[in-house]
Amino acid sequence: MAGNFISRGFRGRRREDPALADRIPPGQYLTRDFPVLSAGPTPHTPLAKWDFSIRGAVDVPRHWSWDAFRALPSETVTVDIHCVTKWSKLDTVWERVSVDTLLDGVETRGAYVTAFCDGGYTTNLPLADVTGGQAWVAFAYGGEPLTPEHGGPARLLVPRLYFWKSAKWIRGLEITLQDRPGFWEQLGYHDYGDPWREQRYQGD
Repeated sequence: MAGNFISRGFRGRRREDPALADRIPPGQYLTRDFPVLSAGPTPHTPLAKWDFSIRGAVDVPRHWSWDAFRALPSETVTVDIHCVTKWSKLDTVWERVSVDTLLDGVETRGAYVTAFCDGGYTTNLPLADVTGGQAWVAFAYGGEPLTPEHGGPARLLVPRLYFWKSAKWIRGLEITLQDRPGFWEQLGYHDYGDPWREQRYQGD
């Protein structure tokens, strides 16, 4: 996310290693830390009260408790992530459930999704960008349960876009027929957020 940033232990520098040039988007700096960025209080949702929903323009809404969600097929994958505040972190390791798995069997005419989260945060994405093996709901980082500071118990993970699109504290996806700007998008952030095109703000 972005906003009233809290950055703990951030030590960034531009990476000059030409071997990494194709992994670090323009204007980004490499960090070995994992800065904590927040626009408000950090939710702490007990697992017994956590659930995940698929709703909106779908044939039948779907719903999972934490136990049901964790029973879904998951995978461990290594990806690079890029924050709109210009840091990039390489080779991050997440355990996650594919959005494709969550949408399996869902019928919809919608072309967009709104991720909705504890704390009232939302962000919008094209449905085509969270399917086809491009997005996940992550519940572990570096082999450990995902901490609330980094979006736990679960966060969206869309590594091809700026990291504010990887919504923390996610509780579901609402499929919509039209694009509907989310929290930061309504405040001037880019609707899409491609780091390779430096789409940080509206008009970029």
